[in-house]
Amino acid sequence: MKAFNFIILFITVFEGALGAANPLLGKFRTPHEAVPFNKIKNEHFMPAFVASCDQYNLEINEIINNPDPPTFENTIVAIEYSGFLLRRLSSVFNGLLDTENDDQLFEIAQIISPQITACQHNIYLNDTLFSRVKEVYKMRKQYNLSTEDERLLLKTYNAFFDKGANLSPRDKERYREITTELNLLELKFNYNILKDENSFELLVSDEKDLAGLPDKIKEAAALEAKSRDKTGWLFTLAETCYFPFMRNASNRALREKMYRAKMNVGNNGNEYDNKEIVREIVNIRLEVARMMGFRNYAEYALKDRMAKNKENVVDLLQQLLNNYKPLAINEMNAIQGFVAGREGDDGFKVMPWDWDYYSTKLKDLQFKINDEMTRSYFEFERVRQAVFSLATQLYGLTFKENKKIPVYHPDVKVYEVYDRKGRFMALLYGDFFQRETKMSGEWMNSFSEQYIDEKGKDHRPHVVIVMNFVLPTEGRPTLLTYSEVKSMLHEFGHALHGMLSDCTYASLSGTNVAADFAELPSQIMENWLKEKDFLDQFAVHYQTGEKIPASIVDKLIEATNFNVGNECCKQISYSLLDMAWHSITEPFDGDMEQFEKASWTVSQILPEVPNTLITTSFGHIFSDDGYAAGYYGYKWAEVLEADAFAAFKESGIFSRQVATSFLESILSKGDTQEPNRQYIRFRFQQPTIDALLRRNGIASNIIK
Repeated sequence: MKAFNFIILFITVFEGALGAANPLLGKFRTPHEAVPFNKIKNEHFMPAFVASCDQYNLEINEIINNPDPPTFENTIVAIEYSGFLLRRLSSVFNGLLDTENDDQLFEIAQIISPQITACQHNIYLNDTLFSRVKEVYKMRKQYNLSTEDERLLLKTYNAFFDKGANLSPRDKERYREITTELNLLELKFNYNILKDENSFELLVSDEKDLAGLPDKIKEAAALEAKSRDKTGWLFTLAETCYFPFMRNASNRALREKMYRAKMNVGNNGNEYDNKEIVREIVNIRLEVARMMGFRNYAEYALKDRMAKNKENVVDLLQQLLNNYKPLAINEMNAIQGFVAGREGDDGFKVMPWDWDYYSTKLKDLQFKINDEMTRSYFEFERVRQAVFSLATQLYGLTFKENKKIPVYHPDVKVYEVYDRKGRFMALLYGDFFQRETKMSGEWMNSFSEQYIDEKGKDHRPHVVIVMNFVLPTEGRPTLLTYSEVKSMLHEFGHALHGMLSDCTYASLSGTNVAADFAELPSQIMENWLKEKDFLDQFAVHYQTGEKIPASIVDKLIEATNFNVGNECCKQISYSLLDMAWHSITEPFDGDMEQFEKASWTVSQILPEVPNTLITTSFGHIFSDDGYAAGYYGYKWAEVLEADAFAAFKESGIFSRQVATSFLESILSKGDTQEPNRQYIRFRFQQPTIDALLRRNGIASNIIK
């Protein structure tokens, strides 16, 4: 395989020449070839990107100029293995951009983004290379390919079409121009969210205004104010600050102020305003879709996902609305009645900034359970150990911290992951605590994917899970809420999908699957937190060591479906907003707030709030195209995981037999087979909404 040998030669040259001077080039001489973060400086990125792009172009030219007839090996596999250094470098850089962002990194990103896009264009818009791919695809039945090889060939062939290979020369030039611009816009969108969110401060000087807030939250706010040389209590839009404030603060005016600030990130008319960026993004995506022969971007994006088309997405969302909206209305009426009785005011209208506050109070009244009652039993380190232990029970994995592996921040820990036979499976980086340089939210990412090289060596993945928990303070460890524990299980599920991968090709391995399938491995992990047998394994009081009382566990499980109707309608609202933005058939030049509110009217339960705009901070769909026209995937995957977890419930939630089947059918397969085929191999049936409805205690009212 000439192209692959050329890659090896080029890497060797880099090791001898540039590798010694630039730690991002050449082989990483660290345990498990981990990223040498301790040696990397910002000034290393630009020359590394230039060298990696040059190498990528040389590798592609080697394939293009190959005088031999095109074959699966010298064309498809050669394309797959090309660009190794650039992919590795991009993974490291993008990981830092999300967790250690500063102005210098952002400036570098703006410079290198067009260069990376140009590298991609040089592949997919090259007529000679495309002709070789087409020839291999045409002769595919002669190659006796494995299932995974067939999948790689099909995805490679389709990728050329999706990325402009069949366009006219004039359209190719336009495609180069607008997709380069699109990548820069998505980058700027994300940067603006981080900056605008960090710029907000709510400084409280009168302690009376802190009524209702737990001492822990007030202490954290006082420390935040002190760290910024201010007096009083300072609250930010960080999730670990925002949500506790909204659930507990009695001061309604301050709740409204916090709510409006959160709902207007990127919509403040300042240098970080995202409205024009959104307009440009949706219009460019529409133009790209039209170039490819589709009416809108949703059609273009959905053809390669489980849903296949917009009609199937709408059908699912409508089924969910039929079953959950009546429940959500009842939940709203219950809150409204509770508030009227509590406040002695029949005319009191529950607004969005009231919902979390009064929901928390009603939940406490009905179930005698709240975050502050349970937080003491969810000490972070015990939770982490329990999450790892769950993977041990299900999949035989063990985790060993390795302090010799370099990290990009002192708070990050690295674990070597081994299977039952002692085989090294992965590196797992845990970046658990919040800081200003980190994007809000939680996610999983990879610094390197799993793949097998031509010599048969299995390169194991290096995976990172990122959370935003409050840092421990002197005398008090990090104590998590029930929902934060659930979030950690969710991201760990993504990590398992990456770590347990057993594929030949990196582009098909791990989490490189359709967006509406990717959430199955993550969301299924949340189910264990609703099980008494799992909670009993780790939930003990951080001070006394007392095991969480059975009565509290029972209440936690009993309260699982509290306000589930409203939660579902909220997710449907975001899905409808996403589909609306990506279903436009003409360039958008209208009122953005009006468009947003019209898109989700059918699923809204709470009153609409004028002069708010979620679109400008909707990072899932505008910071990159991975979830564009794909946010519905969370609900799609929820149907899958509810049905899948039913298999565990039938055989026992720690059943190794079921876990092994899930591993062999789904977690290890990446995108080597059609997702639906993977699922049926595990469950022996097509998923339906019924398991989700049963779990949420809803009688099915499905309208087909």
